[in-house]
Amino acid sequence: MMGTLATVLAGKKVPTFGDRFRADVEGDIEDVDGVLRITRIRVRYTLKAPAGKTADAREAMETYITRCPGAMSVRGCIAIEDMLDVSELAE
Repeated sequence: MMGTLATVLAGKKVPTFGDRFRADVEGDIEDVDGVLRITRIRVRYTLKAPAGKTADAREAMETYITRCPGAMSVRGCIAIEDMLDVSELAE
């Protein structure tokens, strides 16, 4: 998921190298009919965007998930919650 979002961000000229982009991920494992299953994944992205690129970053966040093979493979089986914390770098 992180790689797909980075690709969409790159298309909008929002760099994600070094310490500019990270993801903190956690999930829930539950007993479902006697079988342990991953039922929920929560992803919190943190991005340091160039000045004036916050809107582009938020737009990328709104559209990337449907382009993500991993997310599309488990959608419907595992709930995915994602959010973006974006701050702008000084010019």
